[in-house]
Amino acid sequence: MTPVPFGRRYIRIKKGIQLRIDARSLAVTAVLVSMTLALAVAGLMMGSLRLSVAEVWAALNGEGTKMARTIVVEWRLPRVLAAIVFGAGLAVSGAIFQSMTRNPLGSPDIIGFTSGSYTGALVAMLIVGSTSFAGIAAGALIGGLATAVLIYSLAFRKGTQGFRLIIVGVAISTILSSLNSMLLLRSKAEVALTAAAWGAGSLNGISWAQSAGSLIVVAALLLAAMAMIRPLQAMELGEDAAKARGVRVERSRLVLILLAVVLTAAPTAVMGPVSFIALAAPQIALRLTKSLHSFAPAAAMGAFILLSADLAAQRLVPGVLLPVGVVTLTIGGLYLVGILFRQARSAL
Repeated sequence: MTPVPFGRRYIRIKKGIQLRIDARSLAVTAVLVSMTLALAVAGLMMGSLRLSVAEVWAALNGEGTKMARTIVVEWRLPRVLAAIVFGAGLAVSGAIFQSMTRNPLGSPDIIGFTSGSYTGALVAMLIVGSTSFAGIAAGALIGGLATAVLIYSLAFRKGTQGFRLIIVGVAISTILSSLNSMLLLRSKAEVALTAAAWGAGSLNGISWAQSAGSLIVVAALLLAAMAMIRPLQAMELGEDAAKARGVRVERSRLVLILLAVVLTAAPTAVMGPVSFIALAAPQIALRLTKSLHSFAPAAAMGAFILLSADLAAQRLVPGVLLPVGVVTLTIGGLYLVGILFRQARSAL
């Protein structure tokens, strides 16, 4: 059982199964969920045609005008729901890698799985010549999984050490970034522009047909990840301590890596690579809860950040819908500099 820090308050629920919930984590999650829901309502109201709360509620209930129902249910709701679910998925993926590597820089953005998904999508678009959403999504998923297998194979040597996983991942990420640039430079200008636009990471124009499959996959994997939280927290104490608690370390690590990779690849297949969420959301949630890695606060934080960034991308430049990746990359760069500066000061 994960050690309980002294001075913390827990809520105990006994109904067949004893469940203990950290009160601070529960409060942080509740606040983040409330803020995300408020932003979701704002997102359904915003646009070239502004709607009131009453009109949005009527459209969601199948009432109101046909135009309002089309705008809310068919155009805006898929975008808002994708931002929430995909943000949660990316954050949990980052929480898994950061916990396993015990390093705040251990996220899919840094390790290279996002670059692998981007490479797979570029291969589908530029080499295979696929222009369908299914083909691009399949390429992104295959690229992410293939990169994960390669990094895990190279990092495995009498077990997988977190630091070695990061070093190998950064090296593979650098190689894949160069390969991506080469693919773009050697392709036709029109196709390269389309691929580069996809690579910016955007929720613009997303529909139910594009997002439904990935939304279901990410939601299911979030539930599966919740079941792995205890082995993950035991592994944070070290391999020997985890084995003493009955955790099959390599098997659990492999399952967690697979979950984290698909949680990254599935959103990437729909909206392209979106940086910063997987890197920063788990760390911000960790600092707010002041506890061991927990998926619920991280997921709520990821949903809140991605939805906030998407709404900001729609409003920053009047008349222009910026890709959400531009906003998250800008904020993420500043956050990464802050982490490196803090670590440099602590090393002095």
